[in-house]
Amino acid sequence: MEELDSEEVKQFVDAQAAVSDAVLSTCDHRGRLRGQLTALFDHPRFRAPFKRGGSYFYFHNPGLRPHSALYVQHGLGGAPRVLLNPAAFSEDGTVSLGVVGVSDGGDHLAYGTSASGSDWVTIRVMRVRDGEHLPDTLSWVKFSRIAWTRDGLGFFYSRFPAPRDGEAVDSGIKTDVNLNHEVYYHFLGTDQSQDVLCWRDPDHPKYIYIPEVTEDGKYVILSVSETSDPVNKLYYCDLSALAHGLEGLKQGTHGVLPFVKLVDRFEAHYGLIANDGTEFTFLTNKDAPRYKLSRVDVDEPGSWADVLPEDEKAVLESACAVHGDKLLVNYLSDVKCVLQMRSLVTGELLHDIPIDIGTVNGISGRRVDYEVFVEFASFLTPGIIYRCDVSTEVPEMNVYREISVPGFDRNEFEAKQVFYPSKDGTKIPMFIVSKKNLNLNGSHPALLFGYGGFGMSVTPQFSVARVVLMRNLGFVACVANIRGGGEYGEGWHRAGSLANKQNCFDDFVAAGEFLVAAGYTNPARLCIEGGSNGGLLVAACLNQRPDLFGCALAHVGVMDMLRFHKFTIGRAWTCDFGCSENEEEFRWLIKYSPLHNVRRPWEAAGGPRRGGQGQGQGQYPPTMLLTADHDDRVVPSHTLKFLATMQHVLPAGLEGSPQTNPIIARIERKSGHGCGRSTQKIIDEAADRYAFAAKVMGVSWID
Repeated sequence: MEELDSEEVKQFVDAQAAVSDAVLSTCDHRGRLRGQLTALFDHPRFRAPFKRGGSYFYFHNPGLRPHSALYVQHGLGGAPRVLLNPAAFSEDGTVSLGVVGVSDGGDHLAYGTSASGSDWVTIRVMRVRDGEHLPDTLSWVKFSRIAWTRDGLGFFYSRFPAPRDGEAVDSGIKTDVNLNHEVYYHFLGTDQSQDVLCWRDPDHPKYIYIPEVTEDGKYVILSVSETSDPVNKLYYCDLSALAHGLEGLKQGTHGVLPFVKLVDRFEAHYGLIANDGTEFTFLTNKDAPRYKLSRVDVDEPGSWADVLPEDEKAVLESACAVHGDKLLVNYLSDVKCVLQMRSLVTGELLHDIPIDIGTVNGISGRRVDYEVFVEFASFLTPGIIYRCDVSTEVPEMNVYREISVPGFDRNEFEAKQVFYPSKDGTKIPMFIVSKKNLNLNGSHPALLFGYGGFGMSVTPQFSVARVVLMRNLGFVACVANIRGGGEYGEGWHRAGSLANKQNCFDDFVAAGEFLVAAGYTNPARLCIEGGSNGGLLVAACLNQRPDLFGCALAHVGVMDMLRFHKFTIGRAWTCDFGCSENEEEFRWLIKYSPLHNVRRPWEAAGGPRRGGQGQGQGQYPPTMLLTADHDDRVVPSHTLKFLATMQHVLPAGLEGSPQTNPIIARIERKSGHGCGRSTQKIIDEAADRYAFAAKVMGVSWID
């Protein structure tokens, strides 16, 4: 299953696709779900604008376009025009727009395209004024930022070396481990072969480099990471001190840039917020698991001092330096965002900025501008973009754009937060969204979503699919903020990683038990769902508590915990999981690795474990595993191996087998880990998986 291009694997995939198609063809609500999803998706969507020069750039989708287009307008009152429309990249919508970067003067746009959802990116350049493309084309780019220099002559980016055989990116999925990341500078109008190598470190082939140019244009900062852990090294280079500027490096006689290693240990996370000359302010978790702001004068590396100390309870999610030495900070308090205006100089609180319960998805502003845009959403708020004039004494948040979904009435629904005990007594927060005045009689279908990994917080977001499930199928939608995430800082993350990973599964199982005990649902109508690390979560809980669930939807999951580090960027996940090549860590992993823990419940002593009965006593619940043929992050082999193992150990349909519930896979073609999917692919997949869940749990349609 790891030889994805082999004929045997291709035949297996084709056979599985035929099985899933046959099952899905019996799902009565599939067409109606697709229709309702399409109707609700057909509404204008906007992202917060960002300003370069005198122009504003923003992403917008008027409704059902495959992807949002990038628009530009001169001034807030200017007429908008489409600058870049990803619909033109491919006829089937499988080439998407990834990373973008606009030069400081707003003259040029560099953008990266991705084919079939791959993490590999090709960068191209265009003039903003007339939309004309330059000949510039940069390949083998991955895990990169486009960092323009202030003069607009070019930009820094990161890439891997090209294979010696010249193999093309789009020839198929690449599963080899990614090594020897490098940083280059590209001069506009030149061939990639003339790009200047700015940094490499052959002694550390696993390092990943992300360049960033300071707003004053004087420095390039290099964030160096090795794993997905929130720790990084920090290097900087004073561009103004280069004797002949970056042009001097073209001669190839000066080697890499003379970076200074400000932080040269993987001890904490450091994210650049601002600089004033040689004084730099960073967001960091150094001795602060809930994060803080610290400042250092790079001419005096020992001068670190806290500007905004760690809060006693809330997590400092982000900070944006804006006009007049002000700082817009976003805290996460009990998984709800709190906005404040503070002084960049002292950290002093200037104003609280009231917002509803929900999520700040982005803050767009720079110190050279007097305005800032804040992007907000919640379970029942499709989206609001606020504009704030920070030059006033008391800045106010004014609605700049509000997203409206025709046919959605938020007054029909309610969202609340509960706290339930996990196996060890830890209180876990969970959001529950449903129709109002719900009768808690244990009869409702419920969808329980979780992630619990890599310090990633799952905060309130609007979902068209969730609205359709609640409105037309009577679902209760639940999000459990289990340990392993970042909802309460690094302590919460560490409590669900490495040797503590079982806490994630215990927290998720406890969420299901709470929903049953509180009368929201029953095991036969409880569907669990998660993606990537959340796919691992769903699969592990399936193995540990098959009796508790009525359906399982596991997207692009990490299913083989003994070999994940051998493919693409999997090695970076050992910080959260551990590595099977270490004997102690092998013992953690083998206990919960989904691939290695599929058991026949009907052979277990005493039958199913504690709890209620799922879809059929003594068997696994109906399960849909979802993957994509071009997922080069969590390679499809994970899902294919787990699927084959489940079908072998749990032979559904075989005479005499207690396993009658279906175990199928939905394998998306020309798609990846989830990023860059077209609107139609999103709709089709949602219709399929939720039609499957409704079918196997016996859920009726509500007009």
